[in-house]
Amino acid sequence: MTSDLKEYKLGNICEILSSKRIFAADYVSEGIPFYRSKEIIQKSLGREIDEKLYISTDKFDLIKKHYGAPTEGDILISAVGERSGIPYLVQNETFYFKDGNLIWLRNFDKSIIDSHYLCYWFKSMIGQSSLNNLMIGSAQRALTIIGIKGISIKLPSLEIQQKIAKVLSAIDDKIELNNSINNNLEQQSMALFKNKFVGIKNDDRTMCKAEEYFDISIGKTPPRKEPEWFSDIDGIKWISISDMGNCGMYISNSSEYLNPVAIDKFNVKIVPDNTVILSFKLTVGRVAITDGEMATNEAIAHFKTDNKNVNEYLYCYLKRFNYQTMGSTSSIATAVNSKIIKAMPFVVPTEDEINEFHTVTEPMFKQIKLNQIENVRLIELRDTLLPKLMSGEIDVDKIIINQA
Repeated sequence: MTSDLKEYKLGNICEILSSKRIFAADYVSEGIPFYRSKEIIQKSLGREIDEKLYISTDKFDLIKKHYGAPTEGDILISAVGERSGIPYLVQNETFYFKDGNLIWLRNFDKSIIDSHYLCYWFKSMIGQSSLNNLMIGSAQRALTIIGIKGISIKLPSLEIQQKIAKVLSAIDDKIELNNSINNNLEQQSMALFKNKFVGIKNDDRTMCKAEEYFDISIGKTPPRKEPEWFSDIDGIKWISISDMGNCGMYISNSSEYLNPVAIDKFNVKIVPDNTVILSFKLTVGRVAITDGEMATNEAIAHFKTDNKNVNEYLYCYLKRFNYQTMGSTSSIATAVNSKIIKAMPFVVPTEDEINEFHTVTEPMFKQIKLNQIENVRLIELRDTLLPKLMSGEIDVDKIIINQA
C-alpha cells in the first residue's frame, strides 16, 4: 500500500477557513447551538456539553445563506490553547461555532480524499506531529489557517481510505453507543433523584455542614519550579479540573502523575477508590467518582465516607447543587474556597431513603463504569490500529468488522 501513496498539499484538496464572527451580544436563551473550542472538544470525546450557548435562528439563517455553515463530513480543529489540534468530524447536526479558536475544513475534493479518513489522520501520531510543528506562540499555543493549508499529506487510494475509515468508525460507533447509554443512565439517575428528593418534604431529614457528614480533604500541587515531582508517563495519578472535564462519571486516568516521594514530602492527600470529588476553583461544580486510588490538585475537594451507599445520592446532590449561592462576589470561580466547600449545606436523607436510592441507582452506576472501562480498551485498540493501518503494516482487507 505504501508504494501507492500520493502526496498533496491540504490546501489544494479542501477549503480551509474560519467562521463568520459572532459577538456575545448575539447570544440568545434558545435557538441554534453555538460552540467554542471547548464544546467541540467535549463533542469529540462524546461528553455532554457543560455550558450551552445559542444564536437566533434568523442570525444563523443569514450567516448560512451568505457564508455557509458546518455540514456533515466537515472537520473542525481546535486551534488555541493547550488542547489545540483536536479534530471533530461534523455529524448530521445544525450548529455554528466561534471564529478564531476553531479552524474549519470543508468542500473536500471527494475524488482524492475522504474526510472521515482525514479526521483519523489528524488523530494519528503523524497528524498530531504535523499539527504540533505548526504551533505558534509560547504563552498561548495556536494553529493558523495558513499553516494547515501548507500541510503535506500522503494518501492511499480513495478505496483504501474508505476501508480504513470504516474499520475505525466501527470502533468509534461502539464508543459512541456506550457514551449514549451512559448519558441516558445518568439522566435517569438524576430524574430519580429529583422525583424523590427535590421538593419532596420529609421531616425526618436533617441539614448539616458537609464536613459534619463527610471527611473532606483538599488536594495539593507540589512546587512547579521543581519538575522532578511531576511526570506525564507514570507515578501516582494526579487529577486536574481538565481531567474531570473529560472523564465522564468515573475518573480513572490523568494527564499528569506525581512522583511517590512528593506524596509524603508535601503531604498530598491520597483519594480512596470510589470517592466522590468536586472541583471548586476556576471551574466550579465538576463532579466525578474515583476509579482507583489517586491524588488531585488544590482545586478539587474529596468527599470521603465509610458509608458507600450514600455515593449515588451525593453524586446527584452535588451535580444539582446551585453553586452560585456560595459566592460572595460576582465571580463564583474566585469566591469559592475550601472553607466554603466544607461548610456547604448538605441535606441528609433518612437511612431508608439512602439505601432505597442506592438499591435503585447502583446498577446504573455500575453499568456506566463498565461502559467507561470498555471505552478505554476500545480507544487503545483504535489508537493501536490507526498508525498500522495507515502505514500498511496491517492489511485493511484482513480486518473483520463485527457489526453486532
